[in-house]
Amino acid sequence: QKAQRYEAVKWVLVFAIGVCTGLVGLFVDFFVRLFSQLKFRVVQSSVEECTEKGCLALSLLELLGFNLTFVFLASLLVLIQPVAAGSGIPEIKCYLNGVKVPGVVRLRTVVCKAMGVLFSVAGGLFVGKEGPMIHSGAVVGAGLPQFQSISLRKIQFNFPYFRSDRDKRDFVSAGAAAGVAAAFGAPIGGTLFSLEEGSSFWNQGLTWKVLFCSMAATFTLNFFRSGIQFGSWGSFQLPGLLNFGEFKCSESDKKCHLWTAVDLGFFILMGIIGGLLGATFNCLNKRLAKYRMRNVHPKPKLVRVLESLLVSLTTTVVVFVASMVLGECRQMSSSRHSGNDTLNLQDMSEDVNSSIKTFFCPNETYNDMATLFFNPQESAILQLFHQDGTFSPVTLSLFFLLYFLLSCWTYGISVPSGLFVPSLLCGAAFGRLVANLLKSYIGLDHIYSGTFALIGAAAFLGGVVRMTISLTVILIESTNEITYGLPIMITLMVAKWTGDFFNKGIYDIHVNLRGVPLLEWETEVEMDKLRASDIMEPNLTYVYPHTRIQSLVSILRTTVHHAFPVVTENRGNEREFMKGNQLISNNIKFKKSSILTRAGEQRKRSQSMKSYPSSELRNMCDEHIATEEPPEKEDLLQQMLERRYTPYPNLYPDQSPSEEWTMEERFRPLTFHGLILRSQLVALLDRGVCYSESQSSASQPRLSHAEMSEDYPRYPDIHDLDLTLLNPRMIVDVTPYMNPSPFTVSPNTHVSQVFNLFRTMGLRHLPVVNAVGEVVGIITRHNLTHEFLQARLRQHYQTI
Repeated sequence: QKAQRYEAVKWVLVFAIGVCTGLVGLFVDFFVRLFSQLKFRVVQSSVEECTEKGCLALSLLELLGFNLTFVFLASLLVLIQPVAAGSGIPEIKCYLNGVKVPGVVRLRTVVCKAMGVLFSVAGGLFVGKEGPMIHSGAVVGAGLPQFQSISLRKIQFNFPYFRSDRDKRDFVSAGAAAGVAAAFGAPIGGTLFSLEEGSSFWNQGLTWKVLFCSMAATFTLNFFRSGIQFGSWGSFQLPGLLNFGEFKCSESDKKCHLWTAVDLGFFILMGIIGGLLGATFNCLNKRLAKYRMRNVHPKPKLVRVLESLLVSLTTTVVVFVASMVLGECRQMSSSRHSGNDTLNLQDMSEDVNSSIKTFFCPNETYNDMATLFFNPQESAILQLFHQDGTFSPVTLSLFFLLYFLLSCWTYGISVPSGLFVPSLLCGAAFGRLVANLLKSYIGLDHIYSGTFALIGAAAFLGGVVRMTISLTVILIESTNEITYGLPIMITLMVAKWTGDFFNKGIYDIHVNLRGVPLLEWETEVEMDKLRASDIMEPNLTYVYPHTRIQSLVSILRTTVHHAFPVVTENRGNEREFMKGNQLISNNIKFKKSSILTRAGEQRKRSQSMKSYPSSELRNMCDEHIATEEPPEKEDLLQQMLERRYTPYPNLYPDQSPSEEWTMEERFRPLTFHGLILRSQLVALLDRGVCYSESQSSASQPRLSHAEMSEDYPRYPDIHDLDLTLLNPRMIVDVTPYMNPSPFTVSPNTHVSQVFNLFRTMGLRHLPVVNAVGEVVGIITRHNLTHEFLQARLRQHYQTI
């Protein structure tokens, strides 16, 4: 019943995470739409007035006033919580990989992120709100099941469930998927995104929960957006923040096809070009990020705000001047309304028509550059996908170039910013340009421009982020057109392969720039020349099953390790020690009682075989016992250890390792019994769990699992504990709290096996134990990073 209740609570919380993520998306979308409409209405009416009066500089100042104010507010919010800058996808990727980034899933982060992104998008920067939605969903997933927050310390509930990193990571996976689902109206794509880009550790039960969470987010957002915008509650017409509309040829154009087999060749070429453009974008952005790390970040925080304002100023001036000067007047098409027999198509067509800008153009014509630049980005994407009228090749080329450079400069400044929508818009202009060239110069009349715009968007986005499966499904779900599956998939694969030839995806680049020890899916083939003994850390800091408080405090204060092996020493003259020191006596007794010697194991097998009724078996056992009896009197394990190691000094177990120790002292044989976490040791000291030398270890108080995890996830620091009430000579028995059976590997294990075990099991520490049960080293994430393995491989070649 307890297990069923646990599972039921998990499903309820997953649903709540989806609903809350959908509401965050609704909040962002509502205010972005409100601020953008206010800004464009005021500025457009000013431009129309000033066209006749000749006061366009005043219109530019109005636009600058709006944009700089919004961007300034977004930068201020990032100053409050610096981790709210950017899209948040690299940080969430790190978190799901097993690396804890400080503050990445705090309540303050999601507040600054959600409010900051609506200001940065409304402020006219070339950023999207979809990437930050993924981060916001992840924060909701991390915080909601905990029912507590640092920012709201007074609000606390007694909620004993999900007090572990593994549970929290599962909920963050669900929240990130819900963010994708809310952004694009793509619940399956969100699930695949969480699986492909995020989570390192996955199980079948989690798949259903993540999909359910994504569905809840999509339909929550859909329900409220449809009701607010159309007044038809329950109609579900707007599935996501970004809607591509329906791709459909005009019924009057009989030659038109969405795509044909001939077009696949062009799509592959577009994928190659998209990969090259994406690699160029990533290269430029990496150089910009390095420049910022050297010259902007070390300076006072105000410099970051000034950089954001400079980018906003430049973007606004470029948008305004390009819209007024560089545009061409194009003829409107009269066949736009034909065949639009559904409500959805009519709404989409009206949306496309309403976003047409006629600056400086006579009747029945529109300014193509202003139509792309002087609109929200989603409207510009719809124009490129569905506008029947043409855009000039010169306009598309200039628009692509300006957008490419400005969005590359913008991604990385101190405002919350996504990269999906700018990449889609940039790629859509590229695709539309290809369609125009093929129609005009090659004479391919069957081409549907919207398809090429979509494929161009997929090619450029794939070249920048290097996602395959999830991005394919996201784009198919966003278009509601399954026939686009094959061209989108081929284009994304080609774009990824082309881009990977030059550099990594944009998120991986930013993860590397932050110096995060991210574990890839697998190691390189040549790494199998290394073994576990080549990469492990041999200088261990360990604790004994029974350790004095002064030793534990000393170890915790002088190291930053998160886990310690629990060991006993193999001593030859044990009887003298047992007489002289109660602490050593406890440890030796524990070793004797917990280690299975070969002789003892043989005796147990013989006794179990005696329970069989067969007389033949009984005779065999009796003979076997007669031959195996002598070794039982002498510990075979102890014999092996004494033969293998030279005599070592008689040090007390509560003496901490010293720098002056000899090699024999430093590497004396240590029998491995388990792992104890730093948080557990701190919890034991904080609650005074110990016993005195004159007492038995049975007199030590016992803590339940709930009491041990009560402070999760913020355990007290050892330096903050008041230990004055504890006698430093008191002894702590850690054996009831240690993990007695952690994953271990042999020193001869190949690195690829170590890596797969570490990655698939979600490990933090991997002890290396030899054939006779001694711990000889420990492996952590640091020992499996690409840079560390490369350095060890070079050492390996040098020794050869």
